[in-house]
Amino acid sequence: MHTGWNRKPVKGYFRMTILCLASYEKGHAFLRQCHQQGARVLLITSLGLKDTAKWPMESIADIFYMPDTNDAWDRSTLINSVSHLARTESLDRIVALDDFDVELAASLREHLRVPGMGETTVRYFRDKLAMRVRAAAAGIRVPAFVHALNRDRVKEYMDRVPPPWVLKPRSMAGAIGIRKIASEDEFQAAVDQLGDMQSHYLLEQFIPGDIFHVDSIVYNREIRFAIASGYGRPPMEVAHDGGIFTSRILDRDSAMAKNLLGMNADVMRAFRMVNGVSHTEFILGASDTGTETEFYFLETSARVGGAHVADLVEAATGLNLWTEWAKVELAGGHSPYDVSPLRQDYAGLLVSLAKQEHPDTSTYNDPELVWRIDKPHHVGFIVRSPELERVKQLIDCYTHRVQEDFWAFVPAKEKPGH
Repeated sequence: MHTGWNRKPVKGYFRMTILCLASYEKGHAFLRQCHQQGARVLLITSLGLKDTAKWPMESIADIFYMPDTNDAWDRSTLINSVSHLARTESLDRIVALDDFDVELAASLREHLRVPGMGETTVRYFRDKLAMRVRAAAAGIRVPAFVHALNRDRVKEYMDRVPPPWVLKPRSMAGAIGIRKIASEDEFQAAVDQLGDMQSHYLLEQFIPGDIFHVDSIVYNREIRFAIASGYGRPPMEVAHDGGIFTSRILDRDSAMAKNLLGMNADVMRAFRMVNGVSHTEFILGASDTGTETEFYFLETSARVGGAHVADLVEAATGLNLWTEWAKVELAGGHSPYDVSPLRQDYAGLLVSLAKQEHPDTSTYNDPELVWRIDKPHHVGFIVRSPELERVKQLIDCYTHRVQEDFWAFVPAKEKPGH
Protein backbone atom coordinates (compact mmCIF):
# COMPACT_ATOMS: atom_id res chain seq x y z
CA MET A 1 0.00 0.00 0.00
CA HIS A 2 1.27 3.49 -0.87
CA THR A 3 1.66 5.74 2.15
CA GLY A 4 -0.50 8.84 2.07
CA TRP A 5 -3.33 7.32 0.06
CA ASN A 6 -6.83 8.31 1.06
CA ARG A 7 -8.05 5.44 3.22
CA LYS A 8 -11.43 5.01 1.60
CA PRO A 9 -11.76 1.32 0.63
CA VAL A 10 -13.13 0.72 -2.85
CA LYS A 11 -13.49 -2.84 -4.12
CA GLY A 12 -10.82 -4.15 -1.78
CA TYR A 13 -8.14 -1.45 -2.15
CA PHE A 14 -7.60 2.07 -0.95
CA ARG A 15 -8.58 4.86 -3.25
CA MET A 16 -6.21 7.65 -4.29
CA THR A 17 -7.51 11.22 -4.43
CA ILE A 18 -6.03 13.44 -7.14
CA LEU A 19 -6.62 17.20 -7.26
CA CYS A 20 -6.38 18.73 -10.75
CA LEU A 21 -5.93 22.43 -11.54
CA ALA A 22 -7.15 23.70 -14.91
CA SER A 23 -7.52 27.41 -15.55
CA TYR A 24 -8.30 26.47 -19.17
CA GLU A 25 -10.45 23.62 -20.43
CA LYS A 26 -8.16 20.74 -21.31
CA GLY A 27 -7.08 17.33 -20.11
CA HIS A 28 -10.39 15.47 -20.44
CA ALA A 29 -8.56 12.22 -21.24
CA PHE A 30 -6.39 12.69 -18.12
CA LEU A 31 -9.47 13.04 -15.92
CA ARG A 32 -11.18 10.05 -17.50
CA GLN A 33 -8.12 7.83 -17.11
CA CYS A 34 -7.72 8.73 -13.43
CA HIS A 35 -11.35 7.84 -12.82
CA GLN A 36 -11.05 4.65 -14.86
CA GLN A 37 -8.13 3.55 -12.69
CA GLY A 38 -10.21 4.03 -9.57
CA ALA A 39 -8.94 7.41 -8.38
CA ARG A 40 -11.21 10.01 -6.82
CA VAL A 41 -10.87 13.09 -9.04
CA LEU A 42 -11.32 16.64 -7.76
CA LEU A 43 -11.09 19.57 -10.17
CA ILE A 44 -10.41 23.26 -9.56
CA THR A 45 -11.12 25.41 -12.59
CA SER A 46 -11.92 29.01 -13.49
CA LEU A 47 -15.24 30.55 -12.59
CA GLY A 48 -15.36 32.00 -16.09
CA LEU A 49 -15.64 28.46 -17.49
CA LYS A 50 -18.59 27.45 -15.31
CA ASP A 51 -21.25 27.83 -18.00
CA THR A 52 -19.19 26.95 -21.08
CA ALA A 53 -16.73 24.14 -20.31
CA LYS A 54 -17.86 20.60 -21.06
CA TRP A 55 -15.91 18.68 -18.45
CA PRO A 56 -16.38 14.88 -18.25
CA MET A 57 -18.46 15.15 -15.10
CA GLU A 58 -18.93 11.38 -14.93
CA SER A 59 -15.22 11.18 -14.08
CA ILE A 60 -15.14 14.03 -11.54
CA ALA A 61 -16.17 13.51 -7.92
CA ASP A 62 -16.37 17.26 -7.20
CA ILE A 63 -15.60 20.52 -8.98
CA PHE A 64 -14.62 23.87 -7.47
CA TYR A 65 -14.40 27.28 -9.12
CA MET A 66 -11.74 29.95 -8.65
CA PRO A 67 -12.43 33.60 -9.51
CA ASP A 68 -10.06 35.07 -12.11
CA THR A 69 -8.20 38.24 -11.13
CA ASN A 70 -6.39 39.92 -14.04
CA ASP A 71 -6.55 36.66 -16.02
CA ALA A 72 -4.92 34.72 -13.18
CA TRP A 73 -5.72 33.00 -9.91
CA ASP A 74 -4.64 34.58 -6.65
CA ARG A 75 -2.03 32.31 -5.09
CA SER A 76 -2.87 32.99 -1.43
CA THR A 77 -6.59 32.53 -2.06
CA LEU A 78 -5.94 29.22 -3.79
CA ILE A 79 -3.67 27.96 -0.99
CA ASN A 80 -6.22 28.91 1.65
CA SER A 81 -9.06 27.32 -0.32
CA VAL A 82 -7.23 24.05 -0.94
CA SER A 83 -6.04 23.95 2.67
CA HIS A 84 -9.67 24.24 3.74
CA LEU A 85 -10.55 21.41 1.36
CA ALA A 86 -7.73 19.30 2.81
CA ARG A 87 -9.44 19.32 6.20
CA THR A 88 -11.86 16.72 4.83
CA GLU A 89 -10.04 15.37 1.76
CA SER A 90 -6.74 13.49 1.89
CA LEU A 91 -4.98 14.79 -1.23
CA ASP A 92 -2.51 12.26 -2.64
CA ARG A 93 -1.56 14.02 -5.89
CA ILE A 94 -1.87 17.59 -7.18
CA VAL A 95 -1.58 18.02 -10.96
CA ALA A 96 -1.67 21.14 -13.14
CA LEU A 97 -3.30 20.46 -16.50
CA ASP A 98 -2.38 23.86 -17.99
CA ASP A 99 1.00 25.56 -18.19
CA PHE A 100 -0.23 28.60 -16.27
CA ASP A 101 -1.11 26.39 -13.28
CA VAL A 102 2.20 24.52 -12.97
CA GLU A 103 3.73 26.90 -10.42
CA LEU A 104 0.53 27.04 -8.39
CA ALA A 105 0.42 23.25 -8.20
CA ALA A 106 4.03 23.21 -6.97
CA SER A 107 3.19 25.78 -4.27
CA LEU A 108 0.29 23.63 -3.10
CA ARG A 109 2.48 20.52 -3.00
CA GLU A 110 5.09 22.34 -0.94
CA HIS A 111 2.49 23.78 1.42
CA LEU A 112 0.63 20.50 1.98
CA ARG A 113 3.73 18.27 1.59
CA VAL A 114 2.15 16.28 -1.24
CA PRO A 115 4.55 14.20 -3.40
CA GLY A 116 5.58 15.62 -6.76
CA MET A 117 7.62 18.38 -8.36
CA GLY A 118 8.46 21.20 -5.93
CA GLU A 119 8.88 24.90 -6.54
CA THR A 120 12.63 24.85 -7.24
CA THR A 121 12.40 22.18 -9.93
CA VAL A 122 9.24 23.69 -11.40
CA ARG A 123 11.23 26.84 -12.12
CA TYR A 124 13.21 24.90 -14.73
CA PHE A 125 9.99 24.05 -16.53
CA ARG A 126 8.28 27.45 -16.32
CA ASP A 127 10.85 30.23 -15.90
CA LYS A 128 12.66 30.83 -19.19
CA LEU A 129 15.56 32.53 -17.40
CA ALA A 130 15.96 29.57 -15.04
CA MET A 131 15.83 27.26 -18.08
CA ARG A 132 18.66 29.17 -19.78
CA VAL A 133 20.87 29.26 -16.69
CA ARG A 134 20.34 25.58 -15.91
CA ALA A 135 20.84 24.42 -19.49
CA ALA A 136 24.00 26.50 -19.98
CA ALA A 137 25.44 25.16 -16.72
CA ALA A 138 24.81 21.61 -18.00
CA GLY A 139 26.60 22.30 -21.28
CA ILE A 140 23.43 22.41 -23.37
CA ARG A 141 23.61 24.92 -26.22
CA VAL A 142 21.28 27.93 -25.73
CA PRO A 143 20.94 31.32 -27.46
CA ALA A 144 23.06 34.03 -25.80
CA PHE A 145 20.90 35.63 -23.09
CA VAL A 146 20.87 38.06 -20.18
CA HIS A 147 18.42 38.89 -17.42
CA ALA A 148 16.79 42.12 -18.64
CA LEU A 149 17.53 43.96 -15.38
CA ASN A 150 21.04 45.04 -14.40
CA ARG A 151 22.05 47.97 -16.62
CA ASP A 152 25.76 47.17 -16.75
CA ARG A 153 25.19 43.52 -17.60
CA VAL A 154 22.59 44.35 -20.24
CA LYS A 155 24.94 46.94 -21.78
CA GLU A 156 27.82 44.44 -21.88
CA TYR A 157 25.48 41.89 -23.48
CA MET A 158 24.33 44.34 -26.17
CA ASP A 159 27.93 45.26 -26.97
CA ARG A 160 28.84 41.60 -27.31
CA VAL A 161 25.73 40.16 -29.02
CA PRO A 162 24.52 42.03 -32.12
CA PRO A 163 20.78 42.67 -32.62
CA PRO A 164 18.10 41.67 -33.28
CA TRP A 165 17.21 40.30 -29.86
CA VAL A 166 14.05 38.85 -28.37
CA LEU A 167 12.52 40.23 -25.16
CA LYS A 168 10.72 37.36 -23.45
CA PRO A 169 8.53 37.15 -20.35
CA ARG A 170 9.99 34.54 -18.04
CA SER A 171 6.74 32.77 -17.15
CA MET A 172 4.32 33.06 -20.04
CA ALA A 173 3.29 30.21 -22.35
CA GLY A 174 4.04 29.83 -26.03
CA ALA A 175 4.59 33.11 -27.92
CA ILE A 176 2.58 35.27 -25.51
CA GLY A 177 4.29 38.55 -24.66
CA ILE A 178 7.41 37.96 -26.80
CA ARG A 179 8.81 41.01 -28.63
CA LYS A 180 11.53 41.28 -31.25
CA ILE A 181 13.97 44.11 -30.44
CA ALA A 182 16.11 45.78 -33.13
CA SER A 183 18.17 48.34 -31.16
CA GLU A 184 19.22 49.56 -27.72
CA ASP A 185 16.78 52.45 -27.97
CA GLU A 186 13.93 50.06 -28.75
CA PHE A 187 14.90 47.90 -25.79
CA GLN A 188 14.97 50.91 -23.46
CA ALA A 189 11.53 52.01 -24.63
CA ALA A 190 10.21 48.50 -24.04
CA VAL A 191 11.55 48.20 -20.49
CA ASP A 192 10.32 51.70 -19.67
CA GLN A 193 6.84 50.43 -20.50
CA LEU A 194 7.38 47.38 -18.30
CA GLY A 195 8.24 49.43 -15.22
CA ASP A 196 8.45 47.23 -12.14
CA MET A 197 7.79 44.14 -14.30
CA GLN A 198 11.21 44.46 -15.94
CA SER A 199 12.77 41.82 -13.68
CA HIS A 200 10.27 39.29 -15.05
CA TYR A 201 11.89 39.40 -18.52
CA LEU A 202 15.04 38.19 -20.24
CA LEU A 203 16.76 39.38 -23.39
CA GLU A 204 17.87 36.71 -25.82
CA GLN A 205 19.72 36.48 -29.11
CA PHE A 206 17.32 36.13 -32.04
CA ILE A 207 18.32 33.06 -34.00
CA PRO A 208 16.41 32.56 -37.26
CA GLY A 209 15.76 28.94 -38.10
CA ASP A 210 13.34 26.06 -38.05
CA ILE A 211 11.69 25.08 -34.74
CA PHE A 212 11.33 21.49 -33.58
CA HIS A 213 9.71 19.83 -30.58
CA VAL A 214 10.14 16.60 -28.65
CA ASP A 215 7.26 15.18 -26.63
CA SER A 216 8.24 12.83 -23.82
CA ILE A 217 6.99 10.55 -21.09
CA VAL A 218 9.35 10.21 -18.12
CA TYR A 219 9.04 7.67 -15.32
CA ASN A 220 11.51 7.24 -12.46
CA ARG A 221 13.91 9.57 -14.30
CA GLU A 222 13.91 7.38 -17.42
CA ILE A 223 12.48 8.54 -20.74
CA ARG A 224 9.98 5.81 -21.54
CA PHE A 225 8.73 7.42 -24.77
CA ALA A 226 9.82 10.37 -26.91
CA ILE A 227 9.02 11.50 -30.42
CA ALA A 228 10.48 14.34 -32.49
CA SER A 229 8.46 16.67 -34.71
CA GLY A 230 9.06 19.85 -36.69
CA TYR A 231 6.89 22.96 -37.03
CA GLY A 232 6.20 24.35 -40.49
CA ARG A 233 6.68 27.98 -39.47
CA PRO A 234 7.97 29.12 -36.06
CA PRO A 235 4.99 29.47 -33.68
CA MET A 236 6.12 33.02 -32.77
CA GLU A 237 5.85 34.07 -36.43
CA VAL A 238 2.40 32.51 -36.77
CA ALA A 239 1.18 34.19 -33.57
CA HIS A 240 2.55 37.65 -34.34
CA ASP A 241 2.62 37.88 -38.14
CA GLY A 242 -0.17 35.54 -39.17
CA GLY A 243 -0.01 32.27 -40.99
CA ILE A 244 -1.04 28.67 -40.60
CA PHE A 245 0.25 26.50 -37.78
CA THR A 246 1.58 23.12 -38.88
CA SER A 247 3.71 20.36 -37.40
CA ARG A 248 4.65 16.87 -38.52
CA ILE A 249 6.46 13.85 -37.16
CA LEU A 250 10.09 13.60 -38.33
CA ASP A 251 11.71 10.61 -40.00
CA ARG A 252 12.44 8.41 -36.98
CA ASP A 253 15.68 7.11 -38.50
CA SER A 254 17.06 10.51 -39.47
CA ALA A 255 20.12 12.06 -37.86
CA MET A 256 18.00 15.12 -37.10
CA ALA A 257 15.46 13.15 -35.07
CA LYS A 258 18.18 11.27 -33.22
CA ASN A 259 20.01 14.51 -32.36
CA LEU A 260 16.81 16.04 -31.03
CA LEU A 261 16.04 13.01 -28.88
CA GLY A 262 19.58 13.12 -27.50
CA MET A 263 19.35 16.81 -26.59
CA ASN A 264 15.95 16.24 -25.05
CA ALA A 265 17.39 13.49 -22.85
CA ASP A 266 20.11 15.91 -21.75
CA VAL A 267 17.47 18.51 -20.84
CA MET A 268 15.31 16.07 -18.87
CA ARG A 269 18.35 14.88 -16.93
CA ALA A 270 19.68 18.38 -16.22
CA PHE A 271 16.24 19.69 -15.22
CA ARG A 272 15.59 16.74 -12.87
CA MET A 273 12.36 15.46 -14.36
CA VAL A 274 11.34 12.43 -12.28
CA ASN A 275 7.80 11.49 -13.34
CA GLY A 276 5.62 13.23 -15.88
CA VAL A 277 5.29 14.42 -19.45
CA SER A 278 7.14 17.18 -21.24
CA HIS A 279 6.97 19.27 -24.41
CA THR A 280 10.42 20.64 -25.30
CA GLU A 281 11.37 22.95 -28.16
CA PHE A 282 14.63 23.43 -30.07
CA ILE A 283 15.74 25.68 -32.93
CA LEU A 284 18.06 24.72 -35.77
CA GLY A 285 20.07 27.87 -36.39
CA ALA A 286 23.47 28.98 -37.64
CA SER A 287 26.41 28.36 -35.33
CA ASP A 288 28.42 31.22 -33.84
CA THR A 289 30.87 30.95 -36.72
CA GLY A 290 28.07 30.85 -39.28
CA THR A 291 29.69 27.88 -41.04
CA GLU A 292 27.17 25.24 -39.96
CA THR A 293 23.77 24.79 -38.39
CA GLU A 294 23.32 23.57 -34.82
CA PHE A 295 20.44 22.82 -32.50
CA TYR A 296 19.79 25.24 -29.63
CA PHE A 297 17.52 24.52 -26.69
CA LEU A 298 14.61 26.99 -26.50
CA GLU A 299 12.23 25.93 -23.75
CA THR A 300 10.57 23.01 -22.04
CA SER A 301 7.51 22.30 -19.91
CA ALA A 302 6.09 19.84 -17.43
CA ARG A 303 2.85 19.25 -19.29
CA VAL A 304 1.31 17.92 -22.48
CA GLY A 305 2.04 20.14 -25.49
CA GLY A 306 -0.72 22.51 -26.58
CA ALA A 307 -2.11 23.38 -30.03
CA HIS A 308 -3.32 19.77 -30.54
CA VAL A 309 0.22 18.34 -30.51
CA ALA A 310 -1.11 15.48 -28.35
CA ASP A 311 -3.59 14.63 -31.12
CA LEU A 312 -0.71 14.61 -33.62
CA VAL A 313 1.29 12.19 -31.48
CA GLU A 314 -1.73 9.96 -30.94
CA ALA A 315 -2.45 9.82 -34.67
CA ALA A 316 1.08 8.64 -35.42
CA THR A 317 1.60 6.27 -32.49
CA GLY A 318 -1.76 5.41 -30.95
CA LEU A 319 -0.56 6.81 -27.61
CA ASN A 320 -2.63 9.48 -25.89
CA LEU A 321 -0.19 11.60 -23.86
CA TRP A 322 -2.93 12.77 -21.48
CA THR A 323 -3.89 9.17 -20.71
CA GLU A 324 -0.27 8.12 -20.25
CA TRP A 325 0.37 11.10 -17.97
CA ALA A 326 -2.51 9.99 -15.74
CA LYS A 327 -1.03 6.49 -15.55
CA VAL A 328 2.36 7.95 -14.60
CA GLU A 329 0.86 10.14 -11.87
CA LEU A 330 -1.12 7.29 -10.36
CA ALA A 331 1.84 4.89 -10.51
CA GLY A 332 3.77 7.53 -8.57
CA GLY A 333 7.18 5.93 -9.02
CA HIS A 334 6.15 2.92 -6.91
CA SER A 335 4.14 0.74 -9.30
CA PRO A 336 5.33 -0.61 -12.65
CA TYR A 337 4.69 1.59 -15.69
CA ASP A 338 5.33 0.52 -19.26
CA VAL A 339 4.43 2.21 -22.52
CA SER A 340 4.64 0.90 -26.06
CA PRO A 341 3.49 2.70 -29.23
CA LEU A 342 0.68 0.93 -31.04
CA ARG A 343 1.74 2.29 -34.43
CA GLN A 344 4.84 3.64 -36.14
CA ASP A 345 3.04 5.83 -38.67
CA TYR A 346 3.74 9.43 -39.63
CA ALA A 347 1.29 12.27 -39.11
CA GLY A 348 0.93 15.97 -39.84
CA LEU A 349 -1.13 18.65 -38.10
CA LEU A 350 -2.61 21.90 -39.46
CA VAL A 351 -4.58 24.50 -37.46
CA SER A 352 -5.73 27.95 -38.56
CA LEU A 353 -8.17 30.66 -37.63
CA ALA A 354 -11.06 30.83 -40.12
CA LYS A 355 -13.03 33.84 -41.35
CA GLN A 356 -16.18 31.69 -41.31
CA GLU A 357 -17.76 30.83 -37.97
CA HIS A 358 -18.44 27.26 -39.10
CA PRO A 359 -16.18 26.56 -42.10
CA ASP A 360 -17.29 23.83 -44.49
CA THR A 361 -14.34 21.45 -44.88
CA SER A 362 -16.24 18.66 -46.64
CA THR A 363 -14.03 18.92 -49.76
CA TYR A 364 -11.03 17.95 -47.62
CA ASN A 365 -11.68 14.24 -47.84
CA ASP A 366 -8.45 12.36 -48.46
CA PRO A 367 -8.44 8.87 -46.91
CA GLU A 368 -5.41 9.81 -44.80
CA LEU A 369 -7.38 12.51 -42.97
CA VAL A 370 -8.07 11.18 -39.45
CA TRP A 371 -9.04 14.27 -37.40
CA ARG A 372 -10.87 17.57 -37.87
CA ILE A 373 -11.10 20.38 -35.36
CA ASP A 374 -14.55 21.23 -34.00
CA LYS A 375 -14.30 24.83 -32.88
CA PRO A 376 -15.96 28.04 -34.15
CA HIS A 377 -13.79 30.19 -36.43
CA HIS A 378 -11.14 27.46 -36.69
CA VAL A 379 -10.12 24.93 -39.26
CA GLY A 380 -7.79 22.06 -38.50
CA PHE A 381 -6.77 18.62 -39.73
CA ILE A 382 -4.50 15.72 -38.92
CA VAL A 383 -3.38 13.35 -41.66
CA ARG A 384 -1.74 9.99 -41.10
CA SER A 385 0.18 7.63 -43.36
CA PRO A 386 2.90 5.00 -43.09
CA GLU A 387 4.71 7.07 -45.73
CA LEU A 388 6.41 10.26 -44.54
CA GLU A 389 6.41 11.77 -48.03
CA ARG A 390 2.63 11.40 -48.30
CA VAL A 391 2.17 13.34 -45.05
CA LYS A 392 4.42 16.11 -46.37
CA GLN A 393 2.44 16.30 -49.62
CA LEU A 394 -0.90 16.53 -47.87
CA ILE A 395 0.19 19.14 -45.31
CA ASP A 396 1.71 21.31 -48.06
CA CYS A 397 -1.43 20.97 -50.17
CA TYR A 398 -3.79 21.67 -47.25
CA THR A 399 -1.76 24.69 -46.17
CA HIS A 400 -2.19 26.27 -49.61
CA ARG A 401 -5.90 25.40 -49.77
CA VAL A 402 -6.68 26.64 -46.26
CA GLN A 403 -4.88 29.90 -47.02
CA GLU A 404 -7.23 30.42 -49.97
CA ASP A 405 -10.44 29.04 -48.46
CA PHE A 406 -10.53 29.98 -44.78
CA TRP A 407 -7.51 31.77 -43.34
CA ALA A 408 -7.97 34.70 -40.96
CA PHE A 409 -5.57 36.51 -38.65
CA VAL A 410 -6.01 38.00 -35.19
CA PRO A 411 -2.84 39.26 -33.43
CA ALA A 412 -1.70 37.21 -30.44
CA LYS A 413 -3.18 38.28 -27.13
CA GLU A 414 -0.63 40.10 -24.99
CA LYS A 415 -0.99 39.16 -21.32
CA PRO A 416 0.91 41.04 -18.62
CA GLY A 417 4.07 39.34 -17.40
CA HIS A 418 4.08 37.76 -13.95
